[in-house]
Amino acid sequence: MSAVPTALSRPRAFIFDWDNTLVDSWGTIHDALNFLMAEMERPLWTIDETRERVRLSLREAFPAMFGERWQEAQQIYLDRFRAIHLERLTALPGREVMLRRLAADGHYLAVVSNKTGPVLRSEVAHLGWTPLFGAIVGAGDTHTDKPHRAPVELALRPSGIVPGPEVWFVGDTAIDMECALGAGCVPVLLGPDGATAEFTQFPPVLTITDDEGLFQALRGL
Repeated sequence: MSAVPTALSRPRAFIFDWDNTLVDSWGTIHDALNFLMAEMERPLWTIDETRERVRLSLREAFPAMFGERWQEAQQIYLDRFRAIHLERLTALPGREVMLRRLAADGHYLAVVSNKTGPVLRSEVAHLGWTPLFGAIVGAGDTHTDKPHRAPVELALRPSGIVPGPEVWFVGDTAIDMECALGAGCVPVLLGPDGATAEFTQFPPVLTITDDEGLFQALRGL
């Protein structure tokens, strides 16, 4: 874990990305994408290509990928994803304990994801985590998806907390850091690999490699 920046203040709220921040989703996303690619007679992607390219919501990414057929492509993808995602859904190690500790300490928790809203909420419910979050905001729940600040504002609305330095946005991609910075929140990178070239334009303020690193950071404030 990197040193805690002295300018940080203790957070009142945490907003978490979902896929590959709290749950392991790459395999399911990759399966659904390649099912779609086969149906659309496109070249299949490798798992590394999926990891590198999947960042935006479907309504943001698919028009550029599929042109006028993007809504058809979206439906094919979602049908395949919905057929397999719950049976494959796996929480990343330590994440449930982390969330429950944060909630018990009085922090407001929310999710902001570019996964389609109803699909996202079904996954949260499947894991039994819905009561932990004050809001669960996915793609399509606001007029513009992450990295726009609108999903952050909606996620914080039940708490009465405004976006700012008392809100830590925790994610695993540069889109998450961009969203945090755009909303005036603290961008926190959670992942085993640390910051890479992907984060040059939107660097995290704090980089942690695991759940315990988050609590070490909090103890330093």
